[in-house]
Amino acid sequence: MVFNQRKTSSRSVSAAKPSEPDPYAVPGFEGYGKHCFAGRVADKYLRKQGASVATLKNPKWVTECPDTIAAAVLDWAVEHGATTYCHWFQPLASSGFRHGQSGQVYNMMVKFDHKTNDLKFDFDGGDLVKGETDGSSYPNGGLRATHTAGGYLAIDTSSPIFLRGDTIFIPSIFVSYYGMALDEKTPLLRANDAMSAHGSRLLKCLGYESAEKFGLKANIGLEQEIFLIPRDQYFRRPDLQYTGRTVMGKMPPRDQEMCDHYMGPLSHSTPALACMKEIQHECFKMGIPLRTRHREVAPNQYEFAPEYGVNSVQIDQNLLVMQLIEEIAAKHGLAALLQEKPFEGINGSGKHNNWSISTGNDIPLFLPGPISKATGNEMAFPIIMAAVVAAIDEHGDLMRMAIASPGNDFRLGCMEAPPAIISTYLGEDMTAYLEAFKEGKTDPYVPNKKDLDIGVKQVVPFKVPAEDRNRTSPFPYGGARFEFRAVGSSQNVSMVNTVLSAMCAEKFAEFADRIEAGEDAIEIAREALKKHWKVIFNGNGYDVKNQEMLTENGVWRIDSGVEAIHRLSDEKNIKFFEDMKVMGKDETLAREECLLDHYTGTVEIEAGAFIDMVNQHVIPSVKKAGVGPLKALENAVQTLKSALKEIHDTEGAYEKAKLARVLRLDTMPELRKVCDAAEEVVPAELWTLATYKELLFLDAHT
Repeated sequence: MVFNQRKTSSRSVSAAKPSEPDPYAVPGFEGYGKHCFAGRVADKYLRKQGASVATLKNPKWVTECPDTIAAAVLDWAVEHGATTYCHWFQPLASSGFRHGQSGQVYNMMVKFDHKTNDLKFDFDGGDLVKGETDGSSYPNGGLRATHTAGGYLAIDTSSPIFLRGDTIFIPSIFVSYYGMALDEKTPLLRANDAMSAHGSRLLKCLGYESAEKFGLKANIGLEQEIFLIPRDQYFRRPDLQYTGRTVMGKMPPRDQEMCDHYMGPLSHSTPALACMKEIQHECFKMGIPLRTRHREVAPNQYEFAPEYGVNSVQIDQNLLVMQLIEEIAAKHGLAALLQEKPFEGINGSGKHNNWSISTGNDIPLFLPGPISKATGNEMAFPIIMAAVVAAIDEHGDLMRMAIASPGNDFRLGCMEAPPAIISTYLGEDMTAYLEAFKEGKTDPYVPNKKDLDIGVKQVVPFKVPAEDRNRTSPFPYGGARFEFRAVGSSQNVSMVNTVLSAMCAEKFAEFADRIEAGEDAIEIAREALKKHWKVIFNGNGYDVKNQEMLTENGVWRIDSGVEAIHRLSDEKNIKFFEDMKVMGKDETLAREECLLDHYTGTVEIEAGAFIDMVNQHVIPSVKKAGVGPLKALENAVQTLKSALKEIHDTEGAYEKAKLARVLRLDTMPELRKVCDAAEEVVPAELWTLATYKELLFLDAHT
């Protein structure tokens, strides 16, 4: 194919044309994806330049025809009112309450003619594929100093360019002058490549040439839980504004005992439904298939879920969804809370990471039928499952590290999220099948189905899976996928999926190495299952006796998020990431430092908000009312100040984070009781902070 390699011509600002109607759109969804440079939308503009959407599938376009692609992107952008471009990336530690969780630098797509004072559109291949920024204030964990602070942005060709407002956003990676990963995405892409390369080797050993069909890919679907609360009440809570969670607040007479919010109707009498519809609409325009919306179990809690997609693209889109949620909520008089535990005493929010692996042409590896057919080998499925089970057992510490967000300290094991013990639920059928395989049988896996007949003629008997759901497992198998249920709602899940891809890459490589050296694939898988069987657990993960049993059996259990993060500097894990070419030692250690600093910084902000609220609200209310634990409140402030000073006076990210965790999980909850006791006795008209009653139950007082 011949490409137009001319430099992008400058075009008049007045040349913008309205976009053509899309005759293929579903009624009511006209324009779906028009703000995403992919598929038919991209093809229309690429063909004008002598290329096609197929060109984008080969990353070599970055060097072979960048000006051609840039010309098409400029044409698309201008027709949709864009005048600006932005290399959009994920800085290190971009998680928690940081709005948008992305790094952005905006540049106009224009050339200034200083002789005529005219403006002309100007955007070429060099502008598209690479950017540069200082970015020295981003967390870097010691990967660079201020005198070596260059940061370089390069387009990620696997994730489509999108448009919002007057700006096109170019998903990019962010690295130092020496190639060190300063972002969350670069290790993810490296891990995906390792998984694809070694997984393709294993599949070749099992009878299928996946390398010739675009290798392997990791797919995810991210369930995003949030709270929507009245914005006027949000502004009466400094803790919510600064940290995204309440550090004090007495429970009202009603919370979630009735579970009446769960899957309830989205009421037209509140702004929540209109807000959610607008969020979906904005996502649709950018090609984000945000398909599901519903109420969750806690009052004022809601959930969105998209369709499945490649993990790197889904992560980009989820970061954008979180930004849209916060911004659009404000337009509807609401505040969106994405923190894992905004309110004590009711459920917090997660982001279930539904994860699978498939070939490049969409043959799923975790479904026995398709992979057996593709390989012509009915033993391919149990061999692959054995590799995954072994990876979970060996690298459960890294899986726990990946979900060690500050907010998750309040959720894991608290009857709303799985415990901090990394086991996997396979269900009785799958477990029995793998056990039989482990002991020498080679029968194919045939999952059972159960007939349900409820005994009324109006409802025809129907089939359900033989397996129930186990919501107490952090990593249950759900048929074709695993669901990493323990992920926190505010997280950027790049690290989560970096670990999943890398740990499978390692096991796929180990199996392939041994098979290529002449060992029997079935015996290798049986050996792995016998060694790692302890990580399979189908029972009640909330039961303390079961937790003790799993711990005694040696299943990874790390209750402290700080200790989980500290696992990054263990020699086992440094070597693991180096061997898989995902991160070098310095990059791994930098991430530990950044995550620990993030944890400590979060606690410092929360404690500071606590002090301000006690001094500026709680104590004045108690004094004005003439009732309440005044002396205890004054002592609480001094306790917090002393704890903060101790953290500030301590050296080392790990040592600081350990102190911060004690302050957050031991000291602050005790001091909170004093504040909540004051709220209980101070008359409502004298209490100046928004209460749980006013923050929750949107339906009850709107």
